Amino acid sequence: MRTKHTFRLPPDLAIQLADYAHRKRVPQALVVETALASLLSPDGADRLEAALARRLDRMTRQIQTLERHVTISNEALALFVRFWLTSTPPLPDTAQAAAQTNGRARYDGFVEALGRRLARGRTLADEVVKDVASDADSATEAGAS
Repeated sequence: MRTKHTFRLPPDLAIQLADYAHRKRVPQALVVETALASLLSPDGADRLEAALARRLDRMTRQIQTLERHVTISNEALALFVRFWLTSTPPLPDTAQAAAQTNGRARYDGFVEALGRRLARGRTLADEVVKDVASDADSATEAGAS
């Protein structure tokens, strides 16, 4: 047996309730009943904490992955700059203009190649993982021979 209750909601909360019930395709009364049961349940706080903990764990893993990718990118850039600075001699003043023109053209080609690569979804981090894994497999196979 159910008991009938009549109560008033602020207009914005009533709109949110109606929208939520419509999206979930359930009666508004069921939404209110479930929300009250959850709020008044003795283990409701524990369930909320567990849900938040799962979300935080997922976010932590995502941040760790992001941090790893940024570290790989920074190291790759630093390694490239060090290599470039140590292997490229300075140009004489007479060759500066031609080098700048050539540099602009090469940069445009680089930006186009980068755009194509990003459009395909390939990343340096993925390639590094793949290369390291294939190197480890090669070393394992060589050790087994």
